[in-house]
Amino acid sequence: MIAATSYASQLAPQHATVPLEAAPGWQKLLADAVTDPRELCTLLDLDPALVLPAIAAAEDFALRVPRSFVARMRKGDPNDPLLLQVLPVAAETQVVEGFVTDPVGDMDRRAAPGLLHKYRGRALLVATGACAVHCRYCFRRHFPYAEESALQQGWQPALAHLRADPSVSEVILSGGDPWSLSDRRLQQLTEALQAIPHVRRLRIHTRYPIVLPERVDAGLLDWLRGLSLQKVVVIHANHAREIDESVRRACRALADAGATLLNQAVLLRGVNDSVAALAELSEALFETHVLPYYLHVLDKVQGAAHFDVPEAQALQLHQGLTAQLPGYLVPKLVREIAGQPSKSAVVAATLS
Repeated sequence: MIAATSYASQLAPQHATVPLEAAPGWQKLLADAVTDPRELCTLLDLDPALVLPAIAAAEDFALRVPRSFVARMRKGDPNDPLLLQVLPVAAETQVVEGFVTDPVGDMDRRAAPGLLHKYRGRALLVATGACAVHCRYCFRRHFPYAEESALQQGWQPALAHLRADPSVSEVILSGGDPWSLSDRRLQQLTEALQAIPHVRRLRIHTRYPIVLPERVDAGLLDWLRGLSLQKVVVIHANHAREIDESVRRACRALADAGATLLNQAVLLRGVNDSVAALAELSEALFETHVLPYYLHVLDKVQGAAHFDVPEAQALQLHQGLTAQLPGYLVPKLVREIAGQPSKSAVVAATLS
């Protein structure tokens, strides 16, 4: 387990040294994110009894949530599906058999500092360790960002590996969240990627359009429009109530800038573990110009066992969703298994 002070410093936004009066709007908003469980509970009129367990759980994995995302939560409701994704709870401190610090085998597929090469034809760049929000179920909540972020190495070892492997046609920017980087940093990185002849496509995994849509500003859109690579933006929403008008505006702008928009969600107990919630999410995404892509069975990361939905129940939910929606609105139900050559579909034959 990473020490609390170390983890907090690793996930500090990369723009932290920029004077607030000179920072773009999204950076000011991110710097003003809620990081104290006491404040979160006060803002939402929650039972004060939730505070001490939240503080204890946040010692290992800090709380961070933008205020605009908090504003979408229901006051006085400890079971609000948005709140459950971000509020530290006592269950995170329990050791549960089968839940580990690296559930998807990231460290076994390290090709260079900050570069993971798991699947043929594509490689994932851990561009930064910073995130706009700390999701409590994050499968990289124990990832050693201080040593393994490509940013810490100036990206050069990772870029050298990509240049040397002509089989890689797609680079995935992940993290952390790559859009925690400034527009200037993103420009520097993507100029280097565009100079690699065999790289044709850039995929960006980001939660910013959902939790801090102000990040999708003129500077980011100019950068995105200027890319010569094919671009895919994979956002991450788990519940329809995450999608408000500000999110819809951001996604429309990304689509207008030439990005293909997909969503990946995680099946989470208490958050979206019903056919109704999943169907509402798919409908809300499609109205926002986003296609449902993946519905992940929870990665068994230490600290997130309380979110787990058994695979048999997950399959039933997916079958119910398939019966209710047209096929293009039904995300693939998948699990990532360390060492496998691709995501593994969850189907009846896989259940014991």
